[in-house]
Amino acid sequence: MSGIRPRRAWTALTVVAALAGSALLTGSAHALAGDPAKNGSYAFTVKLDIDRDGRTRSCSGALVDRQWVLSAARCFAADPAKDYRIDEGAPKGKATATLGATDLTTTAPAVADITELVPYAGRDLVMAKLAKPVGGVTPVAVATSPPAAGEQLKGAGFGRTKTQWVPDMLHTGTFTVDTVQDTTAGITGTDTVVCKGDTGGPALRESGGQVEVAAVNSRSWQGGCLGTDPAETRTSALATRVDDLAAWVQTVRYRPVFAGAPWAKATHLASGYFTGGSAGGARRMDMIVRWTDGEVTLYQGSDGKDARHPFLAEYQLAAAPKPGKTSIWQHAKQITGAGFGGATDGLMVRWGDGELTRYTSVDAKGFHGEKQLAKPKNTTWTHARQITAGRYTGNPLRDDMIVAWDDGRVTLHGDVGLNGVAGTAQRQLSGKNTTWPYATQLSAGEFTGKKTMDLLVRWADGEGTFYPGVDTAGFHGESQLFKPKTDWNNATLMTTGAFLGDGRIHDVFVRRSNGALSIYPGLAPGGKPTEIKITG
Repeated sequence: MSGIRPRRAWTALTVVAALAGSALLTGSAHALAGDPAKNGSYAFTVKLDIDRDGRTRSCSGALVDRQWVLSAARCFAADPAKDYRIDEGAPKGKATATLGATDLTTTAPAVADITELVPYAGRDLVMAKLAKPVGGVTPVAVATSPPAAGEQLKGAGFGRTKTQWVPDMLHTGTFTVDTVQDTTAGITGTDTVVCKGDTGGPALRESGGQVEVAAVNSRSWQGGCLGTDPAETRTSALATRVDDLAAWVQTVRYRPVFAGAPWAKATHLASGYFTGGSAGGARRMDMIVRWTDGEVTLYQGSDGKDARHPFLAEYQLAAAPKPGKTSIWQHAKQITGAGFGGATDGLMVRWGDGELTRYTSVDAKGFHGEKQLAKPKNTTWTHARQITAGRYTGNPLRDDMIVAWDDGRVTLHGDVGLNGVAGTAQRQLSGKNTTWPYATQLSAGEFTGKKTMDLLVRWADGEGTFYPGVDTAGFHGESQLFKPKTDWNNATLMTTGAFLGDGRIHDVFVRRSNGALSIYPGLAPGGKPTEIKITG
């Protein structure tokens, strides 16, 4: 819409709509003067009631998860007329969501407190968390393709109409998309208009029986709404696009699921691109976790920028065995992510009986391309204490493996995908000694910018050490990251990956002995490590 109206006119729209959104003493915020919705239709539409600074306002929203509502950030702002920006965290004052019914006078709706707000920086958009999940209401999907000029969208909201000040019925109306900007869409109603109380309500795309949220109502001229100057006849509005934010919505809704996992029962971690590659290094790496009961879970890396929330979904790769039964994954002693050149990364596993296995690729559907590298019950690989895969030879693949043995030896097995783990590709980096048996965690990373990858070691006393640019010639120096018995004293599990989406494998994910999770982004020798806590 900004492309067809002068800047001064749009400034006026912003102020008028924002003031309407604030509702002052009316008990209302922006509403839809369209047709009443049939009871049960668009039941995912939510009525929001917000008390802040002694004033009451109402808005609308859309349930996009059993515990999350998508709405406009300005609904929760101190002064919607001036700014939609809000802080992440609990709302400033009491806020409730009413949902599950389109006629609030005839059907007993569900009412839930809003306990947390997660705004999207740079847009009039927020995810509001409900105190508890809501049953009996199917959440609406978020669109993944942009609105197009001339497309028709259906708006829904509990706001004011042409004749009602504070309606208790959901109204809908059809709008035509006028313009599409990077983050917004201009829409105009035909015999309908966005009014007070409709701020945050969804602009819906309906096609083939499917309904999805394409945008969220933000501001409007409110022509024809009750209480608006009769001289104002414009029915156009501005909506915030959400079609390019489906991954962000999924990441936010997944937060409590990821945090709620029994992380103290995680036994092994491995990182890699298991759910697909990273276009331009923008996507975060995934992570595989094996649990004490033998279950194996794949966590998909997020597309977002918040290091506190690195994952957006999970997939079960192996179920825990039923009572009285066993699972092969109960016998996994070490696992490490590796790159063999396939569409997704793979995994190397050392089993309790000494068998060594390579899975050429792993994805959300499971393990693929299994190949035995060492047979069961051999007399060699039962002595391997730690393994990690990385890029330690001239081959650009991450299919070289460093092994720490129980007698202190450290060996490098180059190009495992081609050569296996025996023969001339094996190099000894360290002979028998009394130091390396105390290496409790190994992880390959790109911390120093060398031609080959670095080795990160956590020792039994909590010391963390870098070995830069390890290759077939051996170790080339040592750098201390953490002193003994300090920050990493209880960091019992770790894996290195590109968890912040910059394509460089230099972020370290840590699970502490009490189950608390942290990420250390961009670790490098000589720098002071920064810990970002995820849980705990």
